[in-house]
Amino acid sequence: MSHQPPAGTRRRPDLTLLPVLVLMLGVVLQGPVRRALAAPVLQDWTAVFLGVMLQGLPFLVFGVLLSAAIAVFVPAAFLARALPARPALAVPAAGFAGAVLPGCECASVPVAGALIRRGVAPAAAFAFLVSAPAVNPVVLTATAVAFPGAPEMVVARLVAGLLVACAVGWLWQRLGREGWLRPPRRPVHDGQGGRWAAFWGSVRHDVLHAGGFLVVGAGAAATLKAVVPERWLGSVAGIPVVSVLALAVLAVLLSICSEADAFVAASLTQFSPTARLAFLVVGPVMDLKLAAMHAATFGRGFALRFAPAAFAVALAVSALTGAVLL
Repeated sequence: MSHQPPAGTRRRPDLTLLPVLVLMLGVVLQGPVRRALAAPVLQDWTAVFLGVMLQGLPFLVFGVLLSAAIAVFVPAAFLARALPARPALAVPAAGFAGAVLPGCECASVPVAGALIRRGVAPAAAFAFLVSAPAVNPVVLTATAVAFPGAPEMVVARLVAGLLVACAVGWLWQRLGREGWLRPPRRPVHDGQGGRWAAFWGSVRHDVLHAGGFLVVGAGAAATLKAVVPERWLGSVAGIPVVSVLALAVLAVLLSICSEADAFVAASLTQFSPTARLAFLVVGPVMDLKLAAMHAATFGRGFALRFAPAAFAVALAVSALTGAVLL
C-alpha cells in the first residue's frame, strides 16, 4: 500500500544521493582541480589566508571566552555603581573600564544596554560600548603579536581607541536626544538553565558569528595580496587621504572581530601605518554587524544617527593619531 503525502504539502527532495554526486564530480574534475591548486596565485592566496586564520583564531576564541565570562558573571550593576554620577566624568571612566574589561563587539552592545537600564547615563554606556572591543588587553596583545617590533602601533591603537570612546560619549551628551534612543528591553542573557548555560550559549554564538567574519576577512586580505594587481593597490595606497578612507570603509564592510583584525591589517603591507591604524580603530566602532545590533538594541533611529557620527569620529581620530604617533 503506497503512502501519499497529504494534499497541500510540499514533497521534500531526497538528498541521500548528494554525497555520491559530489564525490563523482570530484573524481571527474580532479585534473582541473589539481592544476588550479598548483597555480602560483592560488598558492599565494592559500598561504595568506591560512596565515591570517592561524594567527587570529586563538585570540578570537580567547577573547570570546573572556568577554562571555565578564558579560555573564560580572553584573552590570557593578559597573553602574563604579561610574561617577556626573556624565562628563562618567564618560572617560567608562572608557577606561572598557579597556580593562574585555568584550567583543557582540557582547559589548547588550552590556551597554544593561547599563542604560540600570540608570547609567547613555553617554557613559556608549563610551564603554566603543572602548570595550577596541582597546581591551586581548586586542592590544593581538596587535603586538601581529606587528612585532612596532610597539608604536599598539600605543597608537590604545590612544586612538580611548579618544574615540570619550569623543563619542561626550558627543552624545552634547547633542543626543532622549527620543532618539529606544530603551533596551531585553536582559543581557535571557536563556534558561543558569549562568553556565548562558555562558556556553554566548560562547557558541560569538565563536560561530565572529569566526565567520574572520574567514571573510582572511579571504579578503588574501585576495588583495594575491589577486589584485600590485600597481592597483599601490595607486590607492600611495594617496594618503584615499588610503586611510579605503581601509576605514574596508573595516566597515568586513566586520572582523577586534580580537583578530590586527592580523588582517598586518597583511595589508602596501598601505601606510596610518591607514592600517584606521582599519583597526574604525572596525570595532562601526561595521555592518554592529549597525544591525545597534538597530535591534537601541532602535533604528539611534543606529541611523550613531553610525555616521561614530565612523566620522573614528576616522578623524585615527588619522590625527597616526600623523602624530606613527
